[in-house]
Amino acid sequence: MRPKKYYVYIMASKSRTLYVGVTNDLERRVTEHKRGLLPGFTSRYRVSRLVYFEATENVESAIAREKAIKCWRREKKVALIESSNPTWEDLSAEWLGGESKADPSLRSG
Repeated sequence: MRPKKYYVYIMASKSRTLYVGVTNDLERRVTEHKRGLLPGFTSRYRVSRLVYFEATENVESAIAREKAIKCWRREKKVALIESSNPTWEDLSAEWLGGESKADPSLRSG
């Protein structure tokens, strides 16, 4: 049996409004954000591009990391994103059959 994975992720809007979350199914959760299925902050601000994620096998460490990142200043969050994704590409574009590539408004400016 494979160990369960937990993900801390950062989503961004076109204007680079950021959202930090945690999930045990990154593909499902990102799809929910992209399709506006989750009422609240991400649908209100059209936060729909996955720009950063990291995985762990421990739910407690994933939640602790999410809380830590949420407390960071914006500049530190941007530095984290740009350390692995300097162009703010949508890291989920390939998973969803190019869904985000079909809508140019979802690309970073």
